[in-house]
Amino acid sequence: MPRTDTPSTPKNTPHPHRSVLSWITRILAWLVGIAVAGVVAGAIVVAIGLAMAYPNLPDISQLADYRPKLPLRVYSQEGALLGEFGEERRNLTPINEIPDVMKNAVLAIEDSRFFEHGGVDYKGMVRAALANLGKVKSQGASTITMQVARNVYLSSEKTFTRKIYEILLTFKLEHLLTKNQILEIYMNQIYLGNRAYGFAAAAETYFGKPLKSITIAEAAMLAGLPKAPSAYNPISNPKRARSRQLYIIERMQENGFITAAQAAEAKQEDLKLRSGSDDTRIHAEYVAEMVRQMIFAQYGNEAYTRGLNVYTTLNAGDQETAYLALRKGIMDYERRQHYRGPERFVELPKDAAEAEDAIDDALANHPDNGNVLAAVVLEASAKKVVVARANGEPITITGDGLKPVQSGLSDKAPPNIKLRRGAIVRVVQTPKQGWEITQLPEVEGAFVSSDPRTGAIKALVGGFDFDKNKFNHVTQAWRQPGSSFKPFIYSAALEKGFSPSTVINDAPLFFSAGVTGGQPWEPKNYDGRYDGPMTMRTGLARSKNLVSIRVLQAVGPKFAQSWVTRFGFDADKQPAYLTMALGAGSVTPMQLMTGYSVFANGGYRVNPYLIARVTDHRGHVISEVQPPSLANSERAIDARNAFIMDSLLQEVARSGTAARAQGTLKRPDIYGKTGTTNDAFDAWFAGFQPTNVAVTWIGYDTPRNLGSRETGGGLSLPIWISYMERALKGVPVSEPTVPPGLVNVSGDWMYEEYARSGGVANVGLDSGGAASGVAPTAPPATEERNKILDLFRN
Repeated sequence: MPRTDTPSTPKNTPHPHRSVLSWITRILAWLVGIAVAGVVAGAIVVAIGLAMAYPNLPDISQLADYRPKLPLRVYSQEGALLGEFGEERRNLTPINEIPDVMKNAVLAIEDSRFFEHGGVDYKGMVRAALANLGKVKSQGASTITMQVARNVYLSSEKTFTRKIYEILLTFKLEHLLTKNQILEIYMNQIYLGNRAYGFAAAAETYFGKPLKSITIAEAAMLAGLPKAPSAYNPISNPKRARSRQLYIIERMQENGFITAAQAAEAKQEDLKLRSGSDDTRIHAEYVAEMVRQMIFAQYGNEAYTRGLNVYTTLNAGDQETAYLALRKGIMDYERRQHYRGPERFVELPKDAAEAEDAIDDALANHPDNGNVLAAVVLEASAKKVVVARANGEPITITGDGLKPVQSGLSDKAPPNIKLRRGAIVRVVQTPKQGWEITQLPEVEGAFVSSDPRTGAIKALVGGFDFDKNKFNHVTQAWRQPGSSFKPFIYSAALEKGFSPSTVINDAPLFFSAGVTGGQPWEPKNYDGRYDGPMTMRTGLARSKNLVSIRVLQAVGPKFAQSWVTRFGFDADKQPAYLTMALGAGSVTPMQLMTGYSVFANGGYRVNPYLIARVTDHRGHVISEVQPPSLANSERAIDARNAFIMDSLLQEVARSGTAARAQGTLKRPDIYGKTGTTNDAFDAWFAGFQPTNVAVTWIGYDTPRNLGSRETGGGLSLPIWISYMERALKGVPVSEPTVPPGLVNVSGDWMYEEYARSGGVANVGLDSGGAASGVAPTAPPATEERNKILDLFRN
């Protein structure tokens, strides 16, 4: 056999290829073994971790009765929102009251398989993982249940331990609660920006409407907020919010929640966002603050988390009318004042874009005040001023719109007054849709009204603007009431035998330093005229100071001081001196309204109240006020006294200083009294119709002269009339009933017992009927001096 060069391979030697495959197989088996062992070990570790973690999970049983932090809300009697207090703005809404369009929008973008998975969506996780391959922005895979677990119980930190807890809590939630319960918690709990928690609060915050009324487009906009409330905020980031809204609409269509036609229509819808920081539709900031203080005093910090709903006695329409009437009255007064100059000056660059940015920055520090808007002057001349608002559109002001600022347009105007480019000013729109330059007022005001039969407050405005001045002038401002206090002195006189026909001398009086014990006092009538003898009816109608002083002299200051406490006034704030006849004491507008209520309701003392009822967040009544009946109220004065005083106050509104009231309102059942204090520091009008009593006050916080021609009749009465025009619309004319114990003598009423004995026929006249009453200028004899001192002080 021939030899070969290749030796034969022994039978017991392995083939080289088989050897390599064998080793590869062994290595793979070894690696698989290690991997399996690792997985098993990891699973064991995870299982041990889960076993150890599960007992430490928070108790979630209370979620079955979900009770989040709910703010304190204040409403009018009709249910209009007046104010809201609490860290979290939320309207707890049951799942069956959340519209399908809102639920579908949320499910489309957050968890379309929510009703199919068991809390963790494995398909969704795989889909998200695949979608995230090669992408910079990752796609999340958290289900709604996982978000509830995270938002209610866990922090936002991204750690393995927290994720384990989140998954465990998710399974626990799915076991304990139904799908609808979980969705309800999510829809109410999730934070959506601008202090809004839950979609019901967000609908109010962003669109100013209840959740049940939102459209597909609005629901899609709201559904985009959970991912990043600030980034997709439609107010601060409209472009990003719009982009996400369009994507959600497409997702809603893809998931079969809406049709293609509905999607197309929703994409074209022009959304109307609620603008500005004012969250209330009715301007009742002072009322809301009063309620907040009262509820906090009763419930403490819990008041802001229990979801209490406080329903006040306020009538929403009356309240808004009062607010607008007071502001108009104050601004009308402001137009008559000298121009104090622009609020500030800023440098405006020549470049249009840079100038627009500078205007925006300037106006950010000078926010609008209701209808008194902030603007920056672009150009100014004697006949034309052009200003720019924050929206960038210029406004041209000419003619009458420049009258209030003529001094600022003069060539001789000082630099701080001069209107020029860069000046920050205020503008208002006129009734004829023109524009006028004005200024924020320094003067303040107050208005309050109530039902005199129950004390229920119908409207209350504590000042020109709550943000500008939170001092509540209705309840906190102690001011001299001036002539508006005279009716209470006249009421005391009726108990001393006076009647409307009592003749009183309107003649000068002089009290020397020896008599007063201090400075000489020579009181005067407002108009400086003295008209001699006149009836008490005429004296009150024409608000004669000398008549009132003589009435108080005859009655006695001590008796009058005691008498006025029947109306709710403090004796220590009404010193027993003759100056009380001129309203030199101190009252608040609320006190004065309470006092006039006694005249309006036939003589009963009815205290005003503001809170009608309090409910919890489910509407269950916690407390409720039963309006008092007059029959069970304290009688302050005799019905006869109230009837005669009504007759006198009706004369004031018919032919006296408030004749404009009946002339405008065109009804006879109007009663009231003007009031202007010494040196015109305060201007009042207090008046009523038997179903509504109201008081208006105007003055400076630091008392100073309002102007030589400013009076209660000119300043405060127009505000009162504007309010009553609306408040008395449809209210039948009231016909007074003559109470027993009165007799009519020569066309006027007086107490029956005084009619028999004559009562007080006249004051300040000598025995022959001639005018008298001028106090001697020389010091009187000691006995006479003591008598005068006694009259003046006691």
